[in-house]
Amino acid sequence: MVKYKDYYEILGVSRSATEKEIKIAFRKLARKYHPDANKNNKDAEEKFKEINEAYEVLGDSDKRRKYDTLGNNFRGGSDFTPPPGFDFNFDFSKGFTQTQDSPFSDFFEILFGEALKGRSSPFQETFTQTHARPQTKRRGEDQSIDLHLSLEETYRGTTRKIDINVPERESKRLEVKIPPNVRENSKIRMAGEGLPGRNGGAAGDLYMIVKLKSHPFFKVEGDDINSEISITPAEAVLGSEIEIPTIDTPVKMIVPPGTQNDKVLRLRGKGLPHQKREGRGDHFVKVKINIPTITTDEEKRLYQELAKLQKKKNNSTK
Repeated sequence: MVKYKDYYEILGVSRSATEKEIKIAFRKLARKYHPDANKNNKDAEEKFKEINEAYEVLGDSDKRRKYDTLGNNFRGGSDFTPPPGFDFNFDFSKGFTQTQDSPFSDFFEILFGEALKGRSSPFQETFTQTHARPQTKRRGEDQSIDLHLSLEETYRGTTRKIDINVPERESKRLEVKIPPNVRENSKIRMAGEGLPGRNGGAAGDLYMIVKLKSHPFFKVEGDDINSEISITPAEAVLGSEIEIPTIDTPVKMIVPPGTQNDKVLRLRGKGLPHQKREGRGDHFVKVKINIPTITTDEEKRLYQELAKLQKKKNNSTK
């Protein structure tokens, strides 16, 4: 049986002493009984060890709380010596229910959760089975970040190296493989790269939300692509063959004679691949007639002749 040590008495402070009062008392006694100041004094050496032992416990709020409940055997062990005034007149046969008003609630939580940890006794096993509160593993929360991609990257797929900074984790660089044909708000999952789990639980996932960058030529609507092309008045009147950029390679498109401004022409199957069925969307081209600036007298003369012919045509139809 280990004899109870009153650490408060050793430091010369009351049980209600503050942390500051305990620290001041320790420093004062440590200077007085330090071995360098008391050479060849065995009693001073033992006293110095005893002072350090007392401050190690009372100077730590968690250790102090356990000591106040369990005495100097708070670290565990079957040879438990309670502090003065502890009453063992408790009917264990009726079981123990922890309530807010119970004076023993903290004692039992510590005694059988920590002080007797690793020791084997029938009473401990019974208490552990009925009153232990095992910590449940908790999976970490998922996190999400925006991933800005060009239209070409979402169409063909690509690989990106991205620096990420998730709370509670060190910054790291991830190599992300973007599959072909992802769209705006598509999610790319990086397993286990979210917040860390609790009590040994698995980490959450990191989701990268695709955000489509603005394109200089194309606008996406569903599986279709829209663009514009400028032609001259002569090409609109006479018709022409124009090269049109697409998401793949440029293609030739026929502009019919007499095409009007804002006319929309369609390139079938030149849009984006459908995500849930075979085939592709279309590419729609809006025609814009570009009125040129007249720079020469010859151009002016020809337009004047054209205007006369147009006026003559209109008069003949009246």
